This record gives sequence, C-alpha cells and structure tokens, in this order.
Amino acid sequence: MFDEKKGNSPRPDWYREGWIDLNGSWQFEFDDAGKGMEEGWYQEHAYSRTIQVPFCFQSKASGIGLKKEAHTCLWYERQTPLKEEMRGKRLWLHFGAVDYSAIVWINGKYAGAHKGGFTSHSYEITPYIDWEKAYIRITVACQDSYGVTQIRGKQHWNLDTDRCWYTATSGIWQNVWLEVTPGYRIEQARLTPDIDEKTVEMNLRFSQCPEQGKLVWKLFFQGKEKKQGAVALQCLRERILFSVENEDPIDNKIHLWEPGQPNLYELILEVYEKDKLQDRVETYFGMRKIERKGSRIYLNHYPLYQKLVLDQGYWQETLMTPPDGQALMQDLKLAQAMGFNGVRKHQKIEDPRFLYYADCMGMLVWEEMPSAYAFCQDGVQAFTQEYTEMIERDYNHPCIIAWVPFNESWGIRDVLWDKKQQMFAKSMYFLTKALDDSRLVSTNDGWEAVQTDMIGIHDYEDDPEKLLAVYACKEELMAYTAVGKMICSEDFTYTDEPVLLSEFGGIAIEDGRQESWGYHEKAKDARVFKEKLEGLLQAVGKLTYLSGYCYTQLTDVEQETNGLLYADRTPKLELEQIREIFHKKV
Repeated sequence: MFDEKKGNSPRPDWYREGWIDLNGSWQFEFDDAGKGMEEGWYQEHAYSRTIQVPFCFQSKASGIGLKKEAHTCLWYERQTPLKEEMRGKRLWLHFGAVDYSAIVWINGKYAGAHKGGFTSHSYEITPYIDWEKAYIRITVACQDSYGVTQIRGKQHWNLDTDRCWYTATSGIWQNVWLEVTPGYRIEQARLTPDIDEKTVEMNLRFSQCPEQGKLVWKLFFQGKEKKQGAVALQCLRERILFSVENEDPIDNKIHLWEPGQPNLYELILEVYEKDKLQDRVETYFGMRKIERKGSRIYLNHYPLYQKLVLDQGYWQETLMTPPDGQALMQDLKLAQAMGFNGVRKHQKIEDPRFLYYADCMGMLVWEEMPSAYAFCQDGVQAFTQEYTEMIERDYNHPCIIAWVPFNESWGIRDVLWDKKQQMFAKSMYFLTKALDDSRLVSTNDGWEAVQTDMIGIHDYEDDPEKLLAVYACKEELMAYTAVGKMICSEDFTYTDEPVLLSEFGGIAIEDGRQESWGYHEKAKDARVFKEKLEGLLQAVGKLTYLSGYCYTQLTDVEQETNGLLYADRTPKLELEQIREIFHKKV
C-alpha cells in the first residue's frame, strides 16, 4: 500500500493534503545566561546563528555540530509566508519532537507549551495570525538538561560518551510542519480491529464539539472502495463500529496483516458542519491479533516466533534524527533482507514514518519507552505523561505488537526489592492495558520482571556451550539468574509466561580503536565474526521453549561497534550470508 506522496509527508499514517514543510533554515541562538524570557526575545531579537531544522545543534547536519558543548536553553525563529488562500481557514502548527521542553509563540503571542523530548505536539495558531502581514513569525524556546531524572533514552548525561550511551540531542529534532484545514479538525481516530468478529471499532475525538456535524467515511482495500457510511455528530467524542467482512459468503476470510502479507485497509474520514467540509484525513489500519496463549505468543491464531533485531535509530551526521524518510525505510529493508521479521526499537520513540514503512512492509515492532536513570516523584509524573502520549500517537499501527515501559531496570534500579518501584512498574503495566489491551507488554525487559505478559532476558554470553548450559532448564532459570540479575523481582512469581532472549549477541570486529567495543573480545576478522554468529544462533535454535529472540544490533553506533552493519549501513558480511545464519535453525 506504500504511497510515495504520503511516505514523504511527516504523518503518512494521518495524512492531510494541506500541509506545509517548515524544515530548513531557522534563526537560532544559545541562551546560556537565560536572558531570553526576561528580554522578550519572542517579541524581537537579533539572532547570531542559523540552524538546519530538524537536526539538533550537536549534529553535523545542523550546520553547527557542537557535540562537546552543553547548551541547555535554545531559541529558534523563522518566518513562513501567509498566503491569501489560508484566509478563512484554520492553521495548526506541528512538532514531531522537541527535547526536552518547548514554549511556542506566534507573532510574539503565546501559543502553547509542551514537556517531553520524544513525543509529538501541535497548536492551533489561527487566533494569533495577523492577516495584514505577509508572513507568520514562529518562535520556539527550548529547555534541555543533562540530568538523570529527565527521560533521555540513549542520550548520555555527560559530554563524554561511553558504554552504550551516545551523544545527547537538544531542541527540535523531528519534523516541523503546518497544516491548513477548512474548519475544526479530527484530533484522533483510534482504530481497534477485531479479527474474530470481523469488525473495527473507531473512537473519534474532535477539536471542538460539533453542533450539526456529520462524519462521512469510506473504506478501501487495494484501491477498491469496499464500504462507506455517514454518522451524525453530536459530541466531542464519537464511537463507530463497522464490519470488514468479505462480501463472498463462501470465502468469508478477511484480509489479515502479518509479516510477508501486510494487508492494509485504507480509510478516508471527512467531517462536515452544516454540510460545509471541516477536515479530511486519510488513514489506514491492519486486521491482526497478537495474544499470549500459555507459554506461547500467537499472531492471528497461529504461533509466532519472533526474530527481531535491536534498532537504536542513530546516524553518523544526524544522530537521533534520520537524514530523511528514505533512511528509515532503508534500515527496515536491510533488517528484512538479513532475515528478521521485526525490530525492537530501543530507547527511542521513532519518527512516525518509520512505523508507516513497517506497516507497509510487514515488519513487527516493539515500541519502547526511553528511560530516565533515577527514581523520583517528578520523574514518575513525567514518565507517565510521555508514555501515555506515545501510546496515543502510535495506537493505530498494526506493526506494533508490544509496548516496553522499562528496560533493564533503568530508572527503577531497586525494583528487585523496593516496593515503591515495583508499584510504579506494575502501574505502567496496568495503565498500558487500560489504554490498549490489544497488545502485549514486556514491563521490565531484561531481568527483574514484575507484572508482565512475557519475559525478555538479556544475555551477552559469547560461548554457545555456556549459553546452552544456563538455559537448558527453563524452570531453574526463572527461579534464579542468568547474568547476575534475578530473572524475576521479589514481587513476581513466574506463571509460564512466554520467554524471549530479547538481547544477545553484540559481537564486534577488531578495528584497532581502543574506544570502540562489543560484548566480550572483538572478533579478529569477518571470518571469526561469522563463526561466532553461527555458534550463537545454533545454540539459540536449540532452546525450543523460546518464543523468539532479538539480536544486538542492527548498526554500529558511535563507540558501540557491535552492529551487523557499520554506522554507514555497510554490511559486515554479505546480506545473504547473514540471512542464511538467521534462517538456518529457526
């Protein structure tokens, strides 16, 4: 179903034709002394720099490239033309992500604010437009910090990076764009498929309460219209249930979404007020069901063995921001070519285009909340807000089969025994189920499990025989430890949840650099690298109780050089060789 026009837009999963790209050159200033607010820079300021948005100032692509300098207060400004055809319409300003907090002004007037460095936010800016001017002036003030209580994922809290933490990202780092609608907009349409009942539940939310509103919807499959409907609107929220049954009474199968067959239904939504169009959105959904049955995971009622690769989503010159949409697609294509059926997107809420491509390509995704690194009350509140926003934005993507609130007890370091931290972790499990009961949850992936749908274990043992010895008996493993960490916290008793080796491998090749590393000793050349990889996969293939694995990792990232690909995406072995290794045993 891939559509190049939509794929090049910032939200191909929630597409409006009337969008305007605001990436490119912005005026820019560091405000280390914190004078901007006091001096009213949002009213007027002579900026001394420019920056290429959406790239952070630490990256080369931004035109600044100061990786070894800390600047925690940043100001951005740009003017965009105010066109006559916008008159009488409503304008909405969108930010893919700004790290960490943002305050937005339009023509010197406060338009809104947001906290959370990984989630999207938008503002209606229509009330602040001066129609006598030929332009709109957008000003953004950003605050970031190097504190460990802030949600930061893989961004290092120091300027010098080490281990598996990388250069920090500050300020605007995802797309910025403007949307124009005839009137009020559809804020959200949560689409929940039910493959057993052959229905889809659509829960809608609007930017204002319709007075004499009407929603018109049309359903398509492979470009052919299958169904349409119209519903009168009376509330800020509406619920609609519709069938996707096959019209053939003999072959009543629906078109399911799954790896190798990523069927997608397209949906056009139009909302009218007194027969006047207010908004038009093009979206889609996939009919699929992910569930746990005993110790196994099932997709669409068939056992699913997951072959995932850990994907950090970093690039050499752009850091956390992809160079463009094609770079996101390339990573998925490379993972697919190497034999993986999905990715575990690690410690990052990725650009929505990545999830669109995964939907279209049939690649499974675990979406993981980035971590803070200290437990405190403020952190709990910030985490909960951003985690909720993550699920809300990405709820409709069929590729996402699992949410991961925590990784390796980061931010909840004492969850093994600390009751408060256990309660926090468990609350995120139940919050997830309240927001989305259609997916699996790996609550604390790695070790020290609390309430969860599955057990993800991280183990970088490089000796296949030792790996087999430790994992030979599942019951003994669950009762104790594999890597010096208890598999289960003191609050949790294992009850036959599915088990995955959700991090393993991490093999690096000798490159002559002391600062680069992999887990254990580097392979001296590509031949030894291949032998080590084959040995580990043969061992994992013998662990028949596993429901899958996740290999670390897709690419080298800065000093962590244990990727299957170099940082520039060059394979360390021929892609077919890698594919053969990962296909051989499972």
